Amino acid sequence: MKPHITIITLGIEDLQRAIDFYQNGLGLPRKDESESIAFFDMTGTILALYPRDKLAEDITISPDGRGFQGFTLAHNVDSPEEVDSTLAEAVAAGAELVKPGQKVFWGGYSGYFKDPDGFYWEVAHNPFL
Repeated sequence: MKPHITIITLGIEDLQRAIDFYQNGLGLPRKDESESIAFFDMTGTILALYPRDKLAEDITISPDGRGFQGFTLAHNVDSPEEVDSTLAEAVAAGAELVKPGQKVFWGGYSGYFKDPDGFYWEVAHNPFL
């Protein structure tokens, strides 16, 4: 796995409040016009804001806070096959596979692993980025 972070997704309680804070409060440039998620340019990394309950649902875990801190780290790769091989590499290094690579509702392919400290990583092929 190449050492870089593509997207930091924060699971938030109030999407509009968070958009207002990051876009209007901090002046971050928004990259999309979606009503269900927001992407901000962080000069080489993207900050994503997504409802906490929906993010937990995507990972297939409970949003109640036990074992889930409200954010994930994302590593984007060039193909679905690379998603699977990267997940396998992470597991071989000691990660726990949480969600195997699969086609997802937003049109890409992704899976999740949990690192030894409990942080969730999404490995994704996103044909839209």
